[in-house]
Amino acid sequence: MPDSGSSVAARQAKQKRKSHSLSIRRTNSTEQDRSGLQRDLLEGQDSKLPLSLRSNLLDLFSQIEREFENLYLENLELRREIDTLNDRLAAEGQTVEGADLAKGALKTKASHSTSQLSQKLKTTYKASTSKIVSSFKATTTRAVCQLVKEYAGHRDGIWDLGVTRTQPVVLGTASADHTAMLWSIETGKCLLKYLGHQGSVNSIKFHPTEQIALTASGDQTAHIWKYMVQLPTPQPVADISQTPCEDDVDSSDKDDADGDAEGPIDCPSVRVATTTLRSHQGVVIAADWLVGGKQVVTASWDRAANLYDVETSELVHSLTGHDQELTHCCTHPNQRLVVTSSRDTTFRLWDFRDPSIHSVNVFQGHTDTVTSAVFTVGDNVVSGSDDRTVKVWDLKNMRSPIATIRTDSAVNRISVSVNQKIIALPHDNRQVRLFDMSGVRLARLPRSNRQGHRRMVCCSAWCEDNTTCNLFTCGFDRQAIGWNINIPALLQEK
Repeated sequence: MPDSGSSVAARQAKQKRKSHSLSIRRTNSTEQDRSGLQRDLLEGQDSKLPLSLRSNLLDLFSQIEREFENLYLENLELRREIDTLNDRLAAEGQTVEGADLAKGALKTKASHSTSQLSQKLKTTYKASTSKIVSSFKATTTRAVCQLVKEYAGHRDGIWDLGVTRTQPVVLGTASADHTAMLWSIETGKCLLKYLGHQGSVNSIKFHPTEQIALTASGDQTAHIWKYMVQLPTPQPVADISQTPCEDDVDSSDKDDADGDAEGPIDCPSVRVATTTLRSHQGVVIAADWLVGGKQVVTASWDRAANLYDVETSELVHSLTGHDQELTHCCTHPNQRLVVTSSRDTTFRLWDFRDPSIHSVNVFQGHTDTVTSAVFTVGDNVVSGSDDRTVKVWDLKNMRSPIATIRTDSAVNRISVSVNQKIIALPHDNRQVRLFDMSGVRLARLPRSNRQGHRRMVCCSAWCEDNTTCNLFTCGFDRQAIGWNINIPALLQEK
């Protein structure tokens, strides 16, 4: 009985193996001889697999090989048929001239209309292709963007940066490592470090006429602090070959920023703020000076923006109305106007030109978080969003944007140059692109495994009057970069 049970189990297992094997009809009469020869070869080879299993595998591979052979033969036959049809069509085309007049006229007319359609398609294709190619060529030759200096020393990502408005002109950075730093633009040396915050430093802005900085932090405060720096002796800028903006191909996606961190920077430090602003109940994500420098505005994750008096540090107004956390705030360079942006997909304009009236206008047009909204010198506001668009608005007509820029990545804190109104777009995908106010793309800053940002680019800031670097960017690769943008070349083909 045990032998009978084992034989039944063996038959079931064999039937089960057959049910899972390929079932392809054999068409070659010599297959049995071939398989027998192959089994003889298998018996003479060393293998850890059982002979029956090796034989089954060989049968399966043989069937696969035969199927490919059949497909190959069918492919050859189809090619011969195509060649025959082509020859026949060519012969019929040559007999049109020898045919009778009526039939010849009909064929000639059909052939003429067909050739016209073909020529039209070719012309349209060439025109569209040449337009695309010419647009790429124009972008590659339109500007020369040169990486001049890298500012490395922070121990975590850099959220924000700005340039002082008074002499000496220095670069300021705000980092998630709880510090803000001031840098020599020409040498890249750290001149001063601010250590007063207990949380991430999310933004930095400088007083319009004095050596005073304003920083916002995750510790729910904004600090106003004074600084005094002495510039080091300028050193010759390294001879970096000029690089066309679009020609530097991103040949690597390596994220090697962790290996580039420098050790502690030995520079003077400031540890105590002159004024601390404490009214928020959440992270203070941004802050800015109103024109004149006597008041500041702060934006917080508590969904409010606060207006403070600098001298008394008292809260003057609390600007409420956003439905979600604020992401940025910006003041007009010449007027008492404030714009706040939020995760609720809107940004709001607050007017303080009349002390008794604080009107608000809501701008709706984005479909995701508005990461920043900034003023131009004129009557425009430019907004960037996580919906991968940048929109240009006219303050006199706020119903719809006058220009929309569509990109391939979320846009972070943008900046607009004062003189030429060039928009610098920092992206999540590590790219920085330049556009004009009408939405025409001007350039893309060089980025590769050797230069440029290696992580998300968080912010951009223009400084057109500086001869060394007129554009700065920072990101979560823990460095800021100074660029020299040849603006006349950038605009010569507009």
